[in-house]
Amino acid sequence: MRQLLSQIRGKTPRRFATLPLTEFSRSNRSLPEADKWALSAFVIETLVPIVGVRPYPLDELLLMCSTVAYFKPGIIIEWGTHLGKSTRVFYEIARYLNLSTPIHSVDLPPGSAHVENTLGLAQRGRYVKNLPVQLHLGDGLSVARELLAGAKDALPLVFLDGDHSYETVKHELFGIRAVASQAVVLLHDSFHQGPDSGYNCGPFEALSEFSETNQIQVYSTALGLPGMSLAYWL
Repeated sequence: MRQLLSQIRGKTPRRFATLPLTEFSRSNRSLPEADKWALSAFVIETLVPIVGVRPYPLDELLLMCSTVAYFKPGIIIEWGTHLGKSTRVFYEIARYLNLSTPIHSVDLPPGSAHVENTLGLAQRGRYVKNLPVQLHLGDGLSVARELLAGAKDALPLVFLDGDHSYETVKHELFGIRAVASQAVVLLHDSFHQGPDSGYNCGPFEALSEFSETNQIQVYSTALGLPGMSLAYWL
């Protein structure tokens, strides 16, 4: 459609991803800020053709990219690998930003009792097959502890996905806080319609308790499922 409109107007279709990226960092901005114009072009032209918009709508893809662009983490650890879509997002944005950040993704071993643990090994992580990311099987928090012990000077970005329960999300958030003196956390499935809705309450409630206890500011996407939130302490 865009090509057709361009032909009608007598113009060549524009490659938006060639827009220059304005650099924002903790050295020149005290609060998270990113070039959403250039990153939006990257999301539309690079990410969406690869991973689509499920389970991560455009605003969530943009939040993932903006977080990496601003904080430039020294290591990325996520759990809830599943097909590997979020892992692929982090790989592509790191490549776009010319970052050599090691990326680790953790999933439960086959046969572990969990509502999200339904894929066989052949399908698990297929979006990052043969790419330079490291896949692990095990408990996410336990694997993260081991990885962080070997990367003490690196600012970690931890991406939590794969469980809607209050108890699990609370355990993982407080667990990360206990082992990482500084960290950036992205939490998926955090949209909250309200307690009367009966769905998706656990992650929001756990994050609210965690942020209040530790006096941590939270940034969130809004107005629809599944929702994603950013919290950090430095």
